[in-house]
Amino acid sequence: MVDQELLKILADPKTKEALRLATADELQRVNASIAQGAKNAGGQVVQEPLVEGLVAVGAKRVYPVRDGIPVLLADEAIAIP
Repeated sequence: MVDQELLKILADPKTKEALRLATADELQRVNASIAQGAKNAGGQVVQEPLVEGLVAVGAKRVYPVRDGIPVLLADEAIAIP
């Protein structure tokens, strides 16, 4: 899980907005999309479902968190259906 102190200083690499943890509902919708062949913002098919993710406060995209490490690269963002 992402450390709460770290979360306070992280920002969306595209919009610079604050980030929050994705809700269970958001993760479920994204994972359903991944199961159907969703692509990330870089155009790559997402291979693994998300266990955790970060969402920009005003955005409709989630950044994956892998092994507790946020992947805050614009091309890694996945649209939230």
